[in-house]
Formats: sequence, C-alpha cells, structure tokens
Amino acid sequence: MEEVDNITMDPACLQEPPLAMDVIKQLDAFGICLYAMLTFMSFISLLLYLEQCVYIYKKLPYPKKTTVIWVNGAAPVIATMSCFGMWIPRAVMFTDMTSNCYFAVVVYKVLVLLIEELGGSDAFLKRFSGKPFKITTGPCCCCCLCLPRVPMSRGMLFLLKLGALQYAILKTVLSVLSIVLWTNGNFDLSDLEITGTAIWINPFIGVLTITSLWPVAIVFMNTNHLLRSLNIVPKYAMYQLILVLSQLQTSIINILALDGTIACAPPFSSQARGSMLSQQMMIMEMFIITLVTRFFYRRTYDTLPSPAHNHHLKDGAPLQAVHVEHDV
Repeated sequence: MEEVDNITMDPACLQEPPLAMDVIKQLDAFGICLYAMLTFMSFISLLLYLEQCVYIYKKLPYPKKTTVIWVNGAAPVIATMSCFGMWIPRAVMFTDMTSNCYFAVVVYKVLVLLIEELGGSDAFLKRFSGKPFKITTGPCCCCCLCLPRVPMSRGMLFLLKLGALQYAILKTVLSVLSIVLWTNGNFDLSDLEITGTAIWINPFIGVLTITSLWPVAIVFMNTNHLLRSLNIVPKYAMYQLILVLSQLQTSIINILALDGTIACAPPFSSQARGSMLSQQMMIMEMFIITLVTRFFYRRTYDTLPSPAHNHHLKDGAPLQAVHVEHDV
C-alpha cells in the first residue's frame, strides 16, 4: 500500500517551494486578482504607516514618538514581509525572521509605552514605589492565585524591562542562527527528530516569548485603570491580536501542513502551500489592524496629572486625559 502511495504522489509535493516566476506562470484569472488585491493591501498598509510616522514625529515629544512609531509599525511590517513571502515562496524563512524579530522589539516597546504614558521611569517609580503589584497574570501565572503581590521598586522595574528586552535580543540572535543553519541544511521545520536543531530552537523561543509577555501583562494589569482615558485598552488589545495572529495562527497552520492536513497543490508542497495560505491571511488581517490602530494613535493627549496634583482632587475622582487633537 505504501508503494502505491509513493507511485501516485505528485513529485512536486516533495520539492522545494517554487520560484517566483513559477508562481506567476501558474496563476489563473482568480489568482491574479487575489495576488493583486493582497499586494495592494500591503502597499496601502505601508503607505498609511509612513504617513502616520510623519504625523507622530510632528505631534509627539521625544522619546515617546519613537516608541509609538515602533508599536505602530508591527502590522504594516508584517503585512509587507508577508507580501514578499507570498510572491517569493523560497524567501519565507527570511521574511518570517524579519517579521518575528521586529515584533520581538515591539513587545519591549509596548512595555516602554505603558511606562512613558505615566511620565517615564522616574514618574512611574514616584507614583508606584512601594505599592504592591499583582503578578498573577497571563501567560505565566494567571492560575497561581497564591502568589503574593510584589512591591514596586527600581530593581523590580529593571527586572520587568529586562524580561521584555531579553526576547528582542535573543529572538534576533536565534533567528540569525536558524538562517545560518538553514543555509547549511541543518535547520528544517519538518524535521522533528531529537537530533534536529528545529526541535530544540523553536521550543526555547517559545519559552522566551512567554517570559517576555509576562512583564508587559503585569504592568498593564496594574496600570490600565489610570490609562483608560488614553485608549490604552484597545491599543493593548491590538498588540495582543497581532501576537495571536502572527505567532499562534502561523504555528497552527504550519503544524497542519506538516501533518498533511493541508493538501499538496503543485507546484506547492503541503508545507509551502500552508506557508502561502498563512502569508495571504496575514496580509488581510494586518491590513485591517493597520486601519484600526491608525484610528487609536491618530490623536494626542494631555499628560496624566502627577501624584502630587491628585492629592488636591476629591476622593474617587477619576483621572482624565483630554483629547487635544483628533484625526481629520
């Protein structure tokens, strides 16, 4: 039975991803329209981001504007890299590495943004120094309700920043290492043997990811009640959505392709077709997220009142941040 399966299997299902010219040659009318539409979406995402960068650079003070520019770029960068990966299937390893490395920096920048919205590190410590912070948050310890609250201090803040920064550094290093091993034929996502490098590198990257998301979640869960008037909740939700779509969704599609659930369709093997579907879905999703994110960041806010100023407010009076400029 196995011999029959081997004989009837299309040889293209066992080949490497096709060249860009082979992809263009096999496109029918629907494929041409689809590729043109997705390319247009990625181009518009990048164009809107560049225009947004100009707006942010003019309206926001330093260093907050650089942080906001980094965070805003997550969806457009992923959409652009996915477009390159869609047209050039053999470059997916490089485009995915670029997207993942950029998002690794965004994870750290989201933490920095939360702190800067509260006035920076010094103002953050002045407001929260000595106050207990709840650390039973996802993705690490959401079920560990017995964990005590930890008082905020300069050392605690340093550990939180370090926990998010390590992912940006180590993810880039491991991605470059994976590329080097892949060019030498030592890194293969389909190789699940214990002697393969992918089975060791990818789980370690997963641990680094979880470790970096935890500090960001801790700061957000303990400060979001002060930042609701700055639309921090939907901004954080967009960051979480990009995380799920770019990491979890892509991983699920790759697993289905390796399992053979996603069928081979010459000139695409199962794995190449799964990667192509992932790139196409990512372009559409990141295009929508770019539009939504632009709405939330297309405005400036007054800074939050300092803790000393809050003593003059009545008990229970909420902190408010006034919108001073809106999108047109």
